[in-house]
Amino acid sequence: MTLTLPTLLVLDADPPPRLGRLTGRARVVHTDAAHLAGRLPEADVLLVWDFTSHAVREAWPGAGPRPRWVHTASAGVDHLMCPELAASETVVTNARGVFDQPIAEYVAALVLAVAKDLPRTLELQRERTWHHRETRRVAGTRACVVGSGPIGRAIARTLKALAVTTALVGRVPRTGVHGPGDLDRLISRADWVIAAAPLTEQTHGMFDAHRFGVMQPSTVFVNVGRGPLVDEDALAEALRRRWIAGAALDVFAAEPLPGDSPLWGLPGLIVSPHMSGDTVGWRDELGIQFVELYERWAAGRSLVNVVDKKRGYVPGH
Repeated sequence: MTLTLPTLLVLDADPPPRLGRLTGRARVVHTDAAHLAGRLPEADVLLVWDFTSHAVREAWPGAGPRPRWVHTASAGVDHLMCPELAASETVVTNARGVFDQPIAEYVAALVLAVAKDLPRTLELQRERTWHHRETRRVAGTRACVVGSGPIGRAIARTLKALAVTTALVGRVPRTGVHGPGDLDRLISRADWVIAAAPLTEQTHGMFDAHRFGVMQPSTVFVNVGRGPLVDEDALAEALRRRWIAGAALDVFAAEPLPGDSPLWGLPGLIVSPHMSGDTVGWRDELGIQFVELYERWAAGRSLVNVVDKKRGYVPGH
C-alpha cells in the first residue's frame, strides 16, 4: 500500500526555507506568485515564505479546494487575508515569537541613538568637526507603546530596563494594559510613542494629523508595526512644522520606499528598510518554527500561533 503524503505548497522567496526534516513526510511543491492560483487546489498546507507578497490574497478567491492550513513566516497577516480566506475553515498561523525581542532591541537602539544624538555625531565625524553638545537622559522619560501583543510587550520590558516609564495600549483595557480610550491622553505626555500594533480596520491610519497634533514638541515617534498605521502625509507635515521632535520608520505604506519619496529628506526622520526584526539567522528560526508546527499538524495535535482571522492577529494578549 502506497502512503499518500500531504502536499506542502511553498510560496517561495530567496533564499528558500530549509525543509530537509520533512523529507519523506511531505510532498513539497514550490511556486511563485504567478503560478500560485493554479497550485492552490492541490495543496493540503500552504507556507507563505514570501511574506511581502499579496499573491495569496489575490489567488485565494478562485475555484477548487483550498489548503486546510496556511502559515505565514511573518507576524502580520494583512498581506494574505481576504474575505474568502477569513470566512473559510482554513486555519491560519503566524510567526509569533521569532521577532519579539529583536524588534524590542531595535526600538531601544533607536531611542538611545536619538536621545544621545548619534546620527549627528556620525555626521560631524565624517566632516572632521569637533562640536560639543549636551544630550538627553533616557532614564525617567515616558513611552507609550501601542500594541499589546508579544512584540509590544517585549518593547515595554526592554524600555523599562532603561528606566523609561512605559504605558502599554491594546485593543481592550485589562490589567497592565490601557484601552484605546486612553491613547490620546498617554501620547500627549509621552517622550516616545512606539507603534507596534497589527494592521486591522480599527488601526489603519490611526496615527493621523490629530494624533501628531496631540503629541508634545519633544516627542519622537517610532513605527515598527505596519506602514499603513500611519498617515505618512500627516507625519511629514508634523515633522516639517516641528510639531514633534523626530520620527523613525521601519515600515511604510509602499515598500521598498520609492527613491523619489519625500520621506527620505524629511528633517528628523530616520528611515530603515523593514529590518527591525531581522537578526542573523532569522530565516533559519522561521524554518525551524514551521517544521515544528508541521510536525504538530501531521500528528493531529492542535496548532499554536493560530490567528483570529476576523481580528487579524493571535488573540489572548
